[in-house]
Amino acid sequence: MRTLNVELAERSYPIRIGAGLVGDPALLLPYLKTKRVAVITNDVVGPLYLAPFVADLHALGLQVTEIVLPDGEANKDWPTLNLIFDGLLAARCDRSTTLIALGGGVVGDMVGFAAATYQRGVPFIQVPTTLLSQVDSSVGGKTAINHPLGKNMIGAFYQPRLVLADTRVLNTLPDRELRAGLAEVIKYGLIRDLPFLEWIESHLDSLLARDPEALAEAVERSCRNKAEVVAADETEQGERATLNLGHTFGHAIETGMGYGEWLHGEAVAAGTIMAADLSRRMGWLGDADVARIRLIHERAGLPVLGPALGADRYLELMSHDKKVSDGTLRLVLLKGLGRAVISAEATPAQMRASIEACCA
Repeated sequence: MRTLNVELAERSYPIRIGAGLVGDPALLLPYLKTKRVAVITNDVVGPLYLAPFVADLHALGLQVTEIVLPDGEANKDWPTLNLIFDGLLAARCDRSTTLIALGGGVVGDMVGFAAATYQRGVPFIQVPTTLLSQVDSSVGGKTAINHPLGKNMIGAFYQPRLVLADTRVLNTLPDRELRAGLAEVIKYGLIRDLPFLEWIESHLDSLLARDPEALAEAVERSCRNKAEVVAADETEQGERATLNLGHTFGHAIETGMGYGEWLHGEAVAAGTIMAADLSRRMGWLGDADVARIRLIHERAGLPVLGPALGADRYLELMSHDKKVSDGTLRLVLLKGLGRAVISAEATPAQMRASIEACCA
């Protein structure tokens, strides 16, 4: 088992990474306030892991409430969030109950938001079951639901007490979901860790083949990068925004196409190509850099062209981005491989040109 720490003073917490951790729930015990927990999952992950996980918790003497949500980004909304509150209230869960998110990024985001707001705050633990959630969304305390006008627009910063990333559960992950997770892994190399990008390029075939050691290394190095950024800028006032490379374009794709049509990682991949193309137009990347970024995404089986929503629609959706400040859209761009910046220098004409060049 590999262990990292997210250093946030009295709210610091560990990330534990290894094979078979879901089958060892005793790892959770030091992070529970009482012996009462609520396990929240969805109707895809639940049939695979919920029953044995809950049985193990019962064997430890814990009182368990089970809540199963409908799967998918399309259900990351108020009605589904209320299903969590309904279950907690029906079971009379109190403020000492620890919520456990057993699922991917959608489950983790919604359980975190529920934990931040149920009775004004209860503890929670992340047990991410997708590559994307293990390397990104489970770490850092961003919790949210979607709104028809924008992705993740309603939420809170609320840190878990523990992240338990079991790499063995990735064996049951569909290929499409695995590839989507690789988009976030690649992101860390592009924004701040060029040696990691080079490692990904040389180990990509092993990652796609689900080699356990390669996956564990990718999860650890991704989490290490994110933990360092979060420790320096928890509430995204500066450096943390660089973790959103490709996300402003990508969120426009997800919202414009309808939540769930494109997986988050797929939209981020296409958005990253747009960001790279825009960086080239601003004179910060060369043609070879952009080609290299495109190639690694193609090798990962990720889309490198966005849907043809039209530049006007993209720009309108992007105007709702959380990085808009005082009416000005700030984008995460690249001043070199491994060097991300937050910039408001791109003109609408440049953005429009990159969108049109990078859409199907």
